[in-house]
Amino acid sequence: MPDSIRKVNVIGHLNPDTDSICAAISYAYLKNQLDQSTVYEARRAGAVNRETGYALAHFGFEEPRLITSVAPQIKDLTLAEQAGINPETSLYVAWNLMREEGTSTLAIEDAKRRLQGVITVQDVATANMDILDRSSLATARTGYVNILDTLDGEMVVGDPNGRIETGDVCVGTTPEAMDGVVKPGDTVLVTDRVESQRFAIDAGAACLIVCCESPVTDEVRQLARDRGVAIIATKYDTYAAARLVSMSVPVRAKMLEAGKVESFSLNTAVEEAQRTMARTGHRFFPVTDEEGRYFTLLGSSNMVNPQKKFVILVDHAEVSQMVDGMDQAEILEVIDHHRVGTLETPGPIFYRLQPVGCTCTIIYEMFQENGIEIPANIAGLMMSAILSDTLCFRSPTCTPRDEYVGKELAKICGEDPDTYSDAMFDAGANLEGRSADEVFNSDFKIFSRGNVSFGVGQGSYMTENSRKAGEDLLAPYFEQAAKIKDVPMIFYMFTDIKTQTTEMLYWGNGAERLCARAFNVEAKDGMAVLPGVVSRKKQVIPAMMNTLAKLETEE
Repeated sequence: MPDSIRKVNVIGHLNPDTDSICAAISYAYLKNQLDQSTVYEARRAGAVNRETGYALAHFGFEEPRLITSVAPQIKDLTLAEQAGINPETSLYVAWNLMREEGTSTLAIEDAKRRLQGVITVQDVATANMDILDRSSLATARTGYVNILDTLDGEMVVGDPNGRIETGDVCVGTTPEAMDGVVKPGDTVLVTDRVESQRFAIDAGAACLIVCCESPVTDEVRQLARDRGVAIIATKYDTYAAARLVSMSVPVRAKMLEAGKVESFSLNTAVEEAQRTMARTGHRFFPVTDEEGRYFTLLGSSNMVNPQKKFVILVDHAEVSQMVDGMDQAEILEVIDHHRVGTLETPGPIFYRLQPVGCTCTIIYEMFQENGIEIPANIAGLMMSAILSDTLCFRSPTCTPRDEYVGKELAKICGEDPDTYSDAMFDAGANLEGRSADEVFNSDFKIFSRGNVSFGVGQGSYMTENSRKAGEDLLAPYFEQAAKIKDVPMIFYMFTDIKTQTTEMLYWGNGAERLCARAFNVEAKDGMAVLPGVVSRKKQVIPAMMNTLAKLETEE
């Protein structure tokens, strides 16, 4: 295995059954025991059905995390975490940061790293060019700290933690020139003329900015204290100070707010991000992590060669049963007990396919081959999968090996297979509070032969009443399901475990003909009774595939 692999997702098929989920958990556990350098995580490709939920809860497991696609995500790119700036940061500081970092965009975050917005070099330039906006400091409630930093100034009188709340910015030259110009609450830039400083204070200025490193007499200082006027001294001349002071406005006043910003999460697909970037034409986009905290800025230069996701498939090798994006992932292994599927890989992989009734039977053998002890809870999951797939050793797919392994696992976890399977199947057949969509998708797979595709679902029932309830719930849903799944024919097996009989309900043009020919039975009014048929894999799919092949030659 390449050294670059740090995580591998172990995934079963879409609409997962008990074997799919339990095999993923069990095999991930085995791989983690054998390979300490890589994390193997079991994932689920759909909702967990009630039968599987019963098994997980009984043996103390949480549902695996859902995975809907293995296409590269932003978190698979080479990205470094990048701190944002505080909303109170001045435009002046933001401008200098952009120059130092060679970027045109900065993200703005609060103390909890939540994205507040972005500021661009264009935003800063626009603010700097708006020389007629004399009230920008007050409008933004600019802090004296920003002014001191921007003007490299000293707080002569007043609280450096205060803010400019009102007024405009104006330049005071002589008392005569300021008469009628300076209003209460204004910020006034003055030089060393004491009479001008006094006049501005008397006129009600809120803040004096004394330029050119001019001295401030004790008299003026005391007058300012008495009137509640702040005084800031700066080395800059009046022209420079007047230009710079507008850059002390906090970035929050000029930023594009988060709600209006195109942003991504670490889980956003790379392809989706590329489409958005091309559509908007912006250069940089904020990225947030799984908790919604700001993480970094993403640019087009970051989108090169994303790391593929690494995958192990269990209990399937059919493309139609895989999560999205598998063509962009790297499949390392397949552990399966079905027919050879439609999977193609660019190179050789580890592929273990055995003609047994359950994937977990194969995984048990791999535990034995590697000398790894099976914990009781893992044994319980594997036993559950075998009992489910073999209908407690009643299915024709059940091999002597399945029965032997199932009973050995039962010894490890301390369960009686018959008693436990009755409880597990009852839990799976319970329809209380369940929608037709939920029950339908609890075990439904799509297959194809030539140009013909069809779907086959299955539910296993311990009593006639529960089976009939399932039929009544699902039959009206078939037409809608066919549209959602985009298949022309729907078949659903309602299997009575104890009598070893399946009532096959069907829908779609050609479904009745296919059902009747495949099983040599009478198919009428959307149903066919199939005595002795309990296995979709061994008894139903092969019969349908063979019949479709014959129908092709007849047409």
